[in-house]
Amino acid sequence: MCESLHLRIVKWILSDWFDEQLVHSILLKESLHFFCFTMEERRQRRRVSCWWVVGILLLCCGERILAQFRYSVPEEVQVGSPVGNVAKDLGLDINTLTDRRFRIVSGPNHALFQLNQNNGVLYIGHIVDREELCDGIKVCLINLKIVVESPLEVHYVGVEIIDINDHSPIFPESEQKLEIAEHTPPGTRFQIHAARDPDIGPQSVRLYKLSTNDFFDIEIRDSEEDKIPFLVLKKPLDREQKSEHHLELTALDGGSPSKSGSLNLTITVLDANDNRPVFSKDIYTVSLDENAPIGTLVIQLNATDLDEGSNSEIEYTFGKTQKKKVHDTFELDSVTGEIRVKGKVDFEDTEIYRLDLQASDKGHLPWTAESRVVIKIKDVNDNQPDIEVTSLSNLVLEDSKPGTVISLISVTDKDSGLNGKVICKILDNVPFDLTPSIEENMYSLVTKGRLDREIVSSYDITITATDCGEPPLSTRKSLSIQVSDVNDNRPLFSHNPFELYLVENNTPGASIFSVSAADSDLNENAAIAYHIVRGNGLHRDMTSFLNVNSENGHISALKSFDFETLKTFHFQVVATDSGTPSLSSNVTVNVF
Repeated sequence: MCESLHLRIVKWILSDWFDEQLVHSILLKESLHFFCFTMEERRQRRRVSCWWVVGILLLCCGERILAQFRYSVPEEVQVGSPVGNVAKDLGLDINTLTDRRFRIVSGPNHALFQLNQNNGVLYIGHIVDREELCDGIKVCLINLKIVVESPLEVHYVGVEIIDINDHSPIFPESEQKLEIAEHTPPGTRFQIHAARDPDIGPQSVRLYKLSTNDFFDIEIRDSEEDKIPFLVLKKPLDREQKSEHHLELTALDGGSPSKSGSLNLTITVLDANDNRPVFSKDIYTVSLDENAPIGTLVIQLNATDLDEGSNSEIEYTFGKTQKKKVHDTFELDSVTGEIRVKGKVDFEDTEIYRLDLQASDKGHLPWTAESRVVIKIKDVNDNQPDIEVTSLSNLVLEDSKPGTVISLISVTDKDSGLNGKVICKILDNVPFDLTPSIEENMYSLVTKGRLDREIVSSYDITITATDCGEPPLSTRKSLSIQVSDVNDNRPLFSHNPFELYLVENNTPGASIFSVSAADSDLNENAAIAYHIVRGNGLHRDMTSFLNVNSENGHISALKSFDFETLKTFHFQVVATDSGTPSLSSNVTVNVF
């Protein structure tokens, strides 16, 4: 049989899922020989439906792909050592393993393991070196794909390779040479080579030991990946007594039993500049006025060196970690040690500067001494107080009680001490006052007397804040407060009573008189409505024949009066404002 293009396509698709042997088995099982035709058949069947390919993919995808199992086994175990009974764990019938072609699908590292088709046991096929497979990886996991056929099942099995202590710590070199000047201060540290162990966890490097000696100790610094040894000087070296020291450093891992590696250390003592510069003080403390002019001398450092020649020549520098702000504000003369003002000195920006200084000699192996200069900036009164009005209500009711809070006044001053202490007061003679708050430099603007909008409707207040510096600095803040109207005035008629002389036989419905009242309040509180006080309808009660316009106070008679019948009568008109609560007054009108 020849292999058609269609068959090759199917094999190519399936090969991405399964090995070649399994693909071949699937194709035979599903009788895909229909894809292979002779030349005569190809002529007769020029088209082969692609539904065959789709059918094969559905058959493949329809098989069971089950969950993953995981085993663990130490590295370096002998070939044939069991890992786990896969068939038993999967619940497979051991008697059918051979017929169902129970096997490992070829893939990376598949040759490390073998499957026994008689009992279903997964065992070691080759000796496994964990460091060779998974160098630098904490969890060494080998993934295997296991299949059985008829029906087809695919299972994934993970085997974790457990580390054993099969490596010793190793230094990158067998010997390391160090040069240390005599009289190097005790406590000085020197980094030396670190040992490496391919094993992981407790099996890696855990301890360093130094051969017995009088001058050096070993100190370990833990890093993320390993332990770094430092050689620490215990007491000063003297080249004239001993010019070379030979030590052995041993690295031990955490295995049981422990494995080790060694490094030979050769320390050569150098004879040279054996006196370091010394500052006259460890810490210098000075004061400096803010706004000091550029070039002002702050301090002159003094360091000495007991050596001679270039070994005693001193060079002054700022510390390597000195902040940029220090470099922008001060300059240091490297020869004289003078520190002078270079930039603006502002107490409100920085109250204290800490300058780290170094003095180095000019020896072949220069010595360095450290000191610190603390510069305390003295405040001067160079900032005016600042007044901030918060929660301002520019309206206050005219009936507000004394002590009513109108707004909060916050006063700040960037200066310190007396320069920053502020006294706040109101300049005008007005019915308001400032009362101090619990918080410093906080005031409440309150009413202190009776307000009457009809007398004064607004106030302009000037608040001053003055600090206690020398000379004192002050700031002013102006506020405008409007007095809000309340209905505290009733309508008033121009006079009371009114006298009305009416000619008899008047025209009914015509206006006969007009009353008017005034209210000192505003808006609704001053909007007036008029009405007549009605009588009881008895004899000589004429109110039922009168009417008043509620808006303008015009009074009209609804009947014609006869002098011979009625010569005089009176009635009352009430004027009421629209405030809440409303206020009113009345007037008597005598009609003749």
